[in-house]
Amino acid sequence: MARLAQTAGLTDIQQEILSTVRDFVDKEIIPVATELEHRDEYPQAIVDGLKELGLFGLMIPEEYGGLGESLLTYALCVEEIARGWMSVSGIINTHFIVAYMLKQHGTQEQKDHFLPRMAAGDIRGAFSMSEPGLGSDVSAITSKAVRDGDEYVLNGQKMWLTNGGTSSLVAVLVRSDEGHPEGTAPHKSMTTFLVEKEPGFGEVRPGLTIPGKIDKMGYKGVDTTELIMDGLRIPANRVLGGETGRGFYQMMDGVEVGRVNVAARGCGVAQRAFELGVQYAQQRHTFGKAIAQHQAIQFKLAEMATKVEAAHAMMVNAARKKDSGERNDLEAGMAKYLASEYCKEVVEDAFRIHGGYGFSKEYEIERLYREAPMLLIGEGTAEIQKMIIGRRLLEEYRFQG
Repeated sequence: MARLAQTAGLTDIQQEILSTVRDFVDKEIIPVATELEHRDEYPQAIVDGLKELGLFGLMIPEEYGGLGESLLTYALCVEEIARGWMSVSGIINTHFIVAYMLKQHGTQEQKDHFLPRMAAGDIRGAFSMSEPGLGSDVSAITSKAVRDGDEYVLNGQKMWLTNGGTSSLVAVLVRSDEGHPEGTAPHKSMTTFLVEKEPGFGEVRPGLTIPGKIDKMGYKGVDTTELIMDGLRIPANRVLGGETGRGFYQMMDGVEVGRVNVAARGCGVAQRAFELGVQYAQQRHTFGKAIAQHQAIQFKLAEMATKVEAAHAMMVNAARKKDSGERNDLEAGMAKYLASEYCKEVVEDAFRIHGGYGFSKEYEIERLYREAPMLLIGEGTAEIQKMIIGRRLLEEYRFQG
């Protein structure tokens, strides 16, 4: 499918990286993805392969042992990986959000301590904002940190933690009222803590429990968990950036990277759905000819391909805007919103093209049909994206009456 989702202006190095990732996806991910997904099995061999390729250090600066590549390069790699199996892209997404937050906001000691091992893939990152009683309303966080000498004591329950079990470093957003008097705006009294733990389930360090995997409709293989803090003691030097009250801004900066990632995942899943649909349409015959020769199917393929192209273009634009150092919440919100919605539509059209066989677990499209809905809610629902987009548009187009 060389004609769709091409990106102009890439360097030779970027093209070489993408070609390597594409080959890895075609040879190591696509042939085993459906089987592993049906077993809800963590793709350890695939993750080891990504580690060998240096993918865990893709955006980490060279001085810390990474490749020092751009968000655009990362997003295009995610698009390729999601084309093979979306769950694998989820494994690296949270890792990179934490690495990005460390790179942008961490103290020098925190960067020196974590980034080299993250670049090597020896430390895997996860981040946690959501709680059982809230989703997109981050200001309603109730988990709390209280200062006790040179430590903070954390208590509370977090939810929907991707890589909760397999990670060894979690960036956790909690409320911290120290130095922030009563009445302070909620987003100004939040702090991000860097919590180191052992991979696995149960009590992974004193005061920290990862109960087990949440059983999901799709997005299997990658572990999604709760995180329970009960008297969890964290040294003060593990406050991200060394200053309390900055957590909300740090997390939102990371989430912008995450939204570009989710957009890239939507592009990759949609591209795979188109590939499956256009291939099946040329193999399946009805009324004496391939169904691809029926005008109704051609119209559907045309719509699918156009959506793949449009989503890809918006994702690339959002990544390039972030790489330029400019504010990109508008572009990231638009890209995430459009790519996730179009992904759902393209997958459903490919499902329809497959007819009854699309309902069979023998066909790959069945897996994609269960995976696409996660993108509608991951890193903020469509409604949240519309709120962000609407507010930013009113800032840009403020009426001067």
